[in-house]
Amino acid sequence: MAITEPIRNKQHIRALTGYYLQRGQLRNHALIVLGIHTALRIGDLLRLRWEDVYDFGQHSVRPALRLTERKTGKTKVVALNQAAAKALALLAAERSPPPEAFLMENRLTARAISRVQAYRIIRAAAEILRLGRVSCHSLRKTFGYHAWKYGVSLAVIMAIFNHSSLAVTRRYLGITQDDQNRAYRKLALLA
Repeated sequence: MAITEPIRNKQHIRALTGYYLQRGQLRNHALIVLGIHTALRIGDLLRLRWEDVYDFGQHSVRPALRLTERKTGKTKVVALNQAAAKALALLAAERSPPPEAFLMENRLTARAISRVQAYRIIRAAAEILRLGRVSCHSLRKTFGYHAWKYGVSLAVIMAIFNHSSLAVTRRYLGITQDDQNRAYRKLALLA
């Protein structure tokens, strides 16, 4: 099994998130944007319904969503940032979905798309954009890597991912020797 990596380059992230938006495929766009900005496992992301993310009384995207993670059984609250809210608002405007509809709905079956289909969507864009080994899990790892680069503590990232140890989180983020070398060089206590 190939190891997936986070997308480290911000231009690559913009290209990937914009790929389906430019083609008017708003569900696929929302899948990628939410995958990167919520750090949810693909299985949890695919189980989301519109009522989880959209306030039908206010006709607006909720500020956060609440779910029970399938893998851990833990309840999680995920704040939706501006990029996630915008992707959801675009999709809601296009689809006018009922509250019980799946967010990532297969229009032919009215069920959520499969994990395999989600992988194909992400892989197809990544291959065309020549981004290397990008998969569903890369989106989650991308969130963690960039949160760490922005200075979010590993302990907070570990809590977001519900990891059992800091070692798992460090390995998960794909922290390279170059990242470690920059940390050594950056610290100047006598300057």
